[in-house]
Amino acid sequence: MNQFKPIFLGTAHPRSELAQHRRVVNSQKCVRAGGKHNDLEDVGRDTFHHTFFEMLGNWSFGDYFKEEACSMAWELLTEVYEIPRDRLYVTYFGGDSSLGLSADEECRDVWLRLGVPASHVLPFPLKDNFWEMGDTGPCGPCTEVHYDHVGGGRNAAALVNQGSPDVVEIWNLVFMQYSREVEGNLLPLPQHHVDTGMGLERLVTVLQNKRSNYDTDLFTPILDAIHKGCGGPRYQGLVGDADVGRVNMAYRVVADHVRTLCVCITDGIYPGLSGAELVLRRILRRAVRFCSEVLHAPPGLLASLVPTVVEVLGDAYPELTKNADQIMDIINENEAAFLSSLERGRRIIERTVQQMEPSTNFPAEVAWSIYGNLGFPLDLIDLMLEEKGISLDSAGFNKLALEDAKRKAGGPQAGQLKDINTCLDVHSLAQLRSNNVPATDDSPKYAYTLGQHGQYEFNPCQATVLMLYRDQSLQEEVGAGQRCGVILDRTNFYAEQGGQASDQGYMIRLGQQDILFPVESVRLCGGYVIHEVTALETLRAGDQVQLFVDEAQRLACMTNHTATHLLNFALRHVLGGNTEQRGSHVTAERLRFDFDTKGPVTVEQLQQVEQVVQDVIKRNEVVHMAEVPLTLARRVQGLRAVDEGYPDPVRIVSLGVPVESVLTRDSEAAMQTSVELCCGTHLLQTGAVEDLAIISERQLVKGISRVIAVTGGQAKQAREVGQCLAMEVDSVSLRMKQRSTSIPEMQNLSKEVGQLTKVVASTAMPQWQRKELQTILKALQRTANTAVKKLEMQQSSTSVPYVHTLHTYIPIQPTLCTCSPSSAPVFPPPG
Repeated sequence: MNQFKPIFLGTAHPRSELAQHRRVVNSQKCVRAGGKHNDLEDVGRDTFHHTFFEMLGNWSFGDYFKEEACSMAWELLTEVYEIPRDRLYVTYFGGDSSLGLSADEECRDVWLRLGVPASHVLPFPLKDNFWEMGDTGPCGPCTEVHYDHVGGGRNAAALVNQGSPDVVEIWNLVFMQYSREVEGNLLPLPQHHVDTGMGLERLVTVLQNKRSNYDTDLFTPILDAIHKGCGGPRYQGLVGDADVGRVNMAYRVVADHVRTLCVCITDGIYPGLSGAELVLRRILRRAVRFCSEVLHAPPGLLASLVPTVVEVLGDAYPELTKNADQIMDIINENEAAFLSSLERGRRIIERTVQQMEPSTNFPAEVAWSIYGNLGFPLDLIDLMLEEKGISLDSAGFNKLALEDAKRKAGGPQAGQLKDINTCLDVHSLAQLRSNNVPATDDSPKYAYTLGQHGQYEFNPCQATVLMLYRDQSLQEEVGAGQRCGVILDRTNFYAEQGGQASDQGYMIRLGQQDILFPVESVRLCGGYVIHEVTALETLRAGDQVQLFVDEAQRLACMTNHTATHLLNFALRHVLGGNTEQRGSHVTAERLRFDFDTKGPVTVEQLQQVEQVVQDVIKRNEVVHMAEVPLTLARRVQGLRAVDEGYPDPVRIVSLGVPVESVLTRDSEAAMQTSVELCCGTHLLQTGAVEDLAIISERQLVKGISRVIAVTGGQAKQAREVGQCLAMEVDSVSLRMKQRSTSIPEMQNLSKEVGQLTKVVASTAMPQWQRKELQTILKALQRTANTAVKKLEMQQSSTSVPYVHTLHTYIPIQPTLCTCSPSSAPVFPPPG
């Protein structure tokens, strides 16, 4: 419904094509695997949930409403599709006293007039029959049509909304009457709308007289292909305890997930490390795990199903046929990358289970390590433990997740207490040098490449433990459970420097795949790279280890570091060449950039800066990097001052222009793009930044400003939040222009403006948009306050003559006039 949200809120431009719509019918591809509406963990357990499904919808925008919507639905189901009436049950909203909402008796009466028996018209509470897209926005009561697959004249009312596979919802009719505001209250929409959705898969199940979606011709060809590919027992449709070994669940998971993968990859969403891409990676890894460990299928089964999916869906979606080879390549690449981690994770789980005391929960620390280091989705960990009859220590896991979130939110100071194990003291440093321990070769940190389909590939690095560091002393051995610093001869981990946060990840001892040594932080001291780890078993100098960086965290840092260079260039381009960087800090979550400026940055300048950055992103410029002698680097025109703090040779990062070009004598190439000295890790092309949004800008001191920005999915989310808040401000503005004559209504509007002002000030959104909305809200607050005062004065002035007329025989005293502004009645906001 997102595409029609402006119509629901009344904010669509009256002359736009969107505003002309009154009735719409459509079919759209839907994926439910994340966010508010998430079916991922249910898929496979039953026979009617899917991650990808096709939604059939009809819409009314201020045209027909409950009477017509229910009548048309009933006619289509019972007369056109000829579904037996006695198998259909309808539900309606039963009301909610906490919100001041009464039961939707209007809807109930419509169904009764259509001839639906009263025993088949059922009320349900808010969680079942009040539909909301998200925490804010258009919403309203809904009525659902449920189908009884058994029939036979029985009354199945008790099974409606109970999760029974025999009685399932097939159509949901939503009546958009309200808007959920940011403070949680419900306000009536200017017009009433209808938004209905019927799942094609469930409808086909009914029309083909099947008991399960997976028994229809949308799925049976795929299930047959799975059987052919794995050579195991055929699919039997079993669920729950009857499904021994979860083989039937695996069939359903793989059949569902491969459809989702085909549709999403064709639409340009690839398995990745954040946002929708991360959700798709979870889906792929879940499917791979069921293929490998439950169906015991050979590698490549998942990709081999693509032609069958294309055969089933290709007529409706011809783009699948065109992209079939690419889909198969991407699935195979990601499957190969996960299979080694899957095997390692399985071994760790089995080893941990063997060491556990009976009747205890699986340790949160091990689950967190598998989750963070091996990329196992939490639902996959839960599933693997469930198969062993074991539960995860969820409270402990959530505590670790909270601590991790706090650490990330804490910024560069959050980890300073741990420096004791990663910052070599002067005596230890001297001892290493006197013992001729070589400095760490960290060049492998730059050894990453772009794969065929644009994904970054980070290869593991093999190294030798040279020395361990604990309690400010060098040690040859550290026992299990102890935190220490590990000095290696070489590493692919990036140590915190140049304003960029360090890598995280893990190391394993060669030949011992079932023990991870999580790397929590990395520091550079005197040429030695120190990895802070917690030793799960004894660790010794001389051990051979293999290093794996946290790819999601590294890629996010690379993205934000390249974006920092783009931002620096854009600020100089918009504010002038004299704008100089004063500091920066790059983490996986965001980037911070300090620069000198003559005054606050204006709304227009913030927009221009973002536009310059987005232009370079769209051009997908190559990021050129090379090490050059310091004397050559000093020739580059426009480069920031080069001081003796830089090593020789230095690393130059140039966007769009080869380093050799900017080094040419008298070349002005560096004046037209971003060229900086930098030891950080960067993207290889700017397009992967996707987007950049400046979410904060303020002056630290006179002459120095600080901006905070986010990239990629976070930037997109910030813009979407900004648009939602802009629509809410527009909605308040429209209601303000209607000039209500009711004091309570104007007081409620004034209160709403105040609450919106607080939300706008504290929400991550584009800073230029925040400033614009704050200006509008400030004016609206003045208008609302003035209107309230005028209405109170009018009420006060009319009340005195009224009293005088009724009580002419009583001398009027000043104290009799009690309707002053301070005592005007105040009513709570609706809802």
